[in-house]
Amino acid sequence: MKVQAIGLAALTVVLSGVLTACHPGSSSHHGVLRRGLAGEPSTLDPGLAADTYSSTVLMDLYEGLTSVSPSGEVIAGVARSWSVDATGTEYTFQLRADARWSNGERVRAQDFAASWCREIDPKFGAAGADDLRLIAHAAQILAGKEPPSALGVSARSDVVLVVKLDRPAPYFPQILAHTSTYPVYLKNAASIGTHDPKNWISNGPYVLSEWLPTTRADLKINEAYWDRSRVRIKRIQYEFKPDDSSQYAAYRAGQLDMTDMVPVNALPLLRKQNPSELLITPFLGTAYYGINLSNKTLSSVALRQALAMAVDRKRLVESLGFGQVPAFGFVPPGTANYTPQEWDWKSLPDAERVRSAKRLYTEAGFSTAKPLRLRVLFNSNEVIQRTAVLIAAMWKEVLGIEVELTAEEYKVFLQSRHDTSRWDVARLAWNADFDDASNFLDVLRAHSPNNDMSYVNPVFDAELDKSAAMLDTTERRATLEGSERVMLNDYPIIPLYYYVSKRLVKPYLHGVVPNPLNYVPSKGLSFNDK
Repeated sequence: MKVQAIGLAALTVVLSGVLTACHPGSSSHHGVLRRGLAGEPSTLDPGLAADTYSSTVLMDLYEGLTSVSPSGEVIAGVARSWSVDATGTEYTFQLRADARWSNGERVRAQDFAASWCREIDPKFGAAGADDLRLIAHAAQILAGKEPPSALGVSARSDVVLVVKLDRPAPYFPQILAHTSTYPVYLKNAASIGTHDPKNWISNGPYVLSEWLPTTRADLKINEAYWDRSRVRIKRIQYEFKPDDSSQYAAYRAGQLDMTDMVPVNALPLLRKQNPSELLITPFLGTAYYGINLSNKTLSSVALRQALAMAVDRKRLVESLGFGQVPAFGFVPPGTANYTPQEWDWKSLPDAERVRSAKRLYTEAGFSTAKPLRLRVLFNSNEVIQRTAVLIAAMWKEVLGIEVELTAEEYKVFLQSRHDTSRWDVARLAWNADFDDASNFLDVLRAHSPNNDMSYVNPVFDAELDKSAAMLDTTERRATLEGSERVMLNDYPIIPLYYYVSKRLVKPYLHGVVPNPLNYVPSKGLSFNDK
């Protein structure tokens, strides 16, 4: 999740101002943190969460073996400590004796083992199952060759969990802070993620207190949480506001303390005044178009390359206005121990790029008289829709393509993206679960639950497998980079731009720290009304 022009090393924070109507010196929160959320979470089941809105709320409701500090470092969570053997493949986690579910029961090592076996089961269909791929036998389980019970995780006691990996992975503790690895209370399996506060049981800093569909989620402090003395804000309200203008209006009116969107047309006025409330920071995320490879019409690599080359990314990011960086590869700049890979034609002059796109389009058998017709699917969002309209116009202008745009409510879209009968091109995105190139590239593996494109290349998968077995970081880096080049040459996706986060934060809200994974857990926030 990042932006090369700004650079994650410095994590430059662009700060801009506040309108006088915001009354920066006053607060009206009444002890409740009111957070804007650009979409309604699709689920509150950690095993099924496939969207950032769900993950944001789940980080408050649950806790993994590890956690993250406000600045993004891995810290102890349910596990008070851990060790790894000399081979780097066996981790032993010591769980806290005082870790509790919200009903007062102990969080046990068996809870993690059972939750992970549930998630890795292909029949369960968990989008986050890829995050468990490092664990011994996980790849075979995901491919349907072994049962979920074969997963290399075992509870030696209530407080000792042993995890065996297929290969060393120094970043494994970072993975365990992600929502996909959270435990769930399986004794109450029917109520997991059901939005029912009466039956709610979780193990994080907060519990669900109210759910108003399409409107709001209310959270309150989990009185059984082991670290509750450090939870400074006792109540959270997530306001579901998918329109950036509505979030902005609510923020100005004092109805939100923090947004996760900012309208581009508000930037000039915001930047003109007190530079303290607007945070624009790079993070590890890529917006892209996925191409439906099960559609025979799109089987031509030349056609897919023409689609990619016809997109003027400079014009696109200028329309977005927040410093996003054009993407000509999938793994974002700034990813640890990795050099981003890009298409060779990235630096072509626009006129030459357009000529090449037209030539490839013709080679694929299409023309003005015989235009390609595409169905483009995306979720309802002002910025995403503006992007879709602009790219459709580019494809029409350069190649003569006829485009049918379909916007769907976010929850509906999350289902439709898996149904390739409904689209030819889908607007997708990937935000890093952990800082490693494999987290992006694994999305395109043949058996990945996130591979909506139906992309299959045995060479690509084999290169990823080879890199996974390498101990030498330099050799592993080169192999991962080679695997991305293989994939890019197949054009299963069209990367568009690398993300930046955009937030408005009231001056009395402290603890919002830019970090590569764009995590802002409520536990690390506090009010300072002085």
